[in-house]
Amino acid sequence: MTDSKRVKEILIVDDTEVIRQLLKDLLESEGYIVSCATDGVEALEMIKEMDFDLVFCDIHMPRKNGFDTFKESRDIAPGLPFVMTDSLPDQLAESAQEAGAVTCITKPFDIDDIRDCVSRAEQCKVKGDDVTGHIHRRQENKAPRS
Repeated sequence: MTDSKRVKEILIVDDTEVIRQLLKDLLESEGYIVSCATDGVEALEMIKEMDFDLVFCDIHMPRKNGFDTFKESRDIAPGLPFVMTDSLPDQLAESAQEAGAVTCITKPFDIDDIRDCVSRAEQCKVKGDDVTGHIHRRQENKAPRS
């Protein structure tokens, strides 16, 4: 895969510091450049300033929720893929997917879910495809955690 087709810069948007740090550490250990935002307002400012290849965005956050962040990002970076994350997926998560978010993964998420999202975004980038709809909801096939 050529370097220009690889997902390089990822934005993590989550109001929970431990989640931001976990994702940042995982993705940086795999060679990605990772930036973090604590809410949607901060994320939108960062999206205006930097060219990200992928965004992992929490749904429920103070100041601006993930769905509104996703919708407003379309005016700034129309093709930027968003993977929504949430501990209690609800109507906002479904609305985000209907509006074009790549998928919603449920917290606590499996590290393989994160890797799968990045890998599929890279595959779509190589093919020149729109990422929307190409990342499936792996967690629908998982057994519930007890």
